[in-house]
Amino acid sequence: MNHQNKEKAPGEKAMFACGRQSIKFPVPVFIKASASIVGKKEGEGPLADLFDMIGSDDLFGSNTWEEAESSLQRDALHLAIKKAGLHTTDLRYVFAGDLLGQSIATSFGLAQYELPLFGLYGACSTCGLSLSLGAMTICGGFADYVGCVTSSHFASAEKEFRYPLAYGSQRPLSASWTVTGSGAFILSNSRSDSARAIISGITPGRIVDFGLKDSLNMGACMAPAAADTIFNHLQDFERKPEDYDKIITGDLGSVGQRALLDLLLEKNIDISAQHMDCGMEIFDSKTQDTHAGGSGCGCAATVLSAYILKKIEEGEWKRVLFVPTGALLSKTSFNEGQNVPGIAHSVVIEHIS
Repeated sequence: MNHQNKEKAPGEKAMFACGRQSIKFPVPVFIKASASIVGKKEGEGPLADLFDMIGSDDLFGSNTWEEAESSLQRDALHLAIKKAGLHTTDLRYVFAGDLLGQSIATSFGLAQYELPLFGLYGACSTCGLSLSLGAMTICGGFADYVGCVTSSHFASAEKEFRYPLAYGSQRPLSASWTVTGSGAFILSNSRSDSARAIISGITPGRIVDFGLKDSLNMGACMAPAAADTIFNHLQDFERKPEDYDKIITGDLGSVGQRALLDLLLEKNIDISAQHMDCGMEIFDSKTQDTHAGGSGCGCAATVLSAYILKKIEEGEWKRVLFVPTGALLSKTSFNEGQNVPGIAHSVVIEHIS
């Protein structure tokens, strides 16, 4: 794709800029293909029939939980490339991340591809972060194809942030269940018959800290960031909630959903008719003991690939606002008594007409 860049007068904003913090793409970025791989528990939930692969064992043939998560990313990207009808060498860049220290699930999982890698950390918002940066790269003419990948694993996350599973600690009802899964997406600058949807704009999020410290109530910790991003997105694009078929957060769960709706109502914005949360969709709250719902990088990514894009592809939803949310804590910050700030990145995804 060739772009002619016109010189701008001093102070003139680029045509991509939209409002205070958003970007409206002048040409569409296509989601050419995607893939989702999940664990056994996720495969017993309401979206089971939609995932591409379901593991019968959450070790996925590996020796450790961390190796298992790396295999999720490796296999998800391989499957997405195959579904796109491409070869690995067709991808110019990969944008990927996970929850583990130094993003080891990503680095060990994707090393064999030998592709230029942008390693990302946005906590559970990483799917939105990778899609945002990948779409900017495509729209800017810097690549024809890029891959966007993220993952999480219940056991590796519990080991990293809370307690090893063997400890048998009790979880409060506000806690969410980290999804074992990986979602991979291939973005393209050209339309094809197999393309699933287009990305038409993004609103990168800001760090929002309400002073909360409870790492077992991350829905409440992340809700203020989701509210901030959604509010600023609607302002920047001069839209109303009803301009979207769905406004979809990633990981708030039932507790965070109530906080989000209340925070937006304080700004006279009611999204109750449009709101959906991936963490509330991936598990059955009545039959699966997941408390507030699902979370983790793999939550929003797998639900987007398996469920949301299917609805958009079929034309049932014409436009959605996809808003994965992340809690920016580490085991160090938690042990030092720091707050748990949040962040949320929103992506406008539309039906290809």
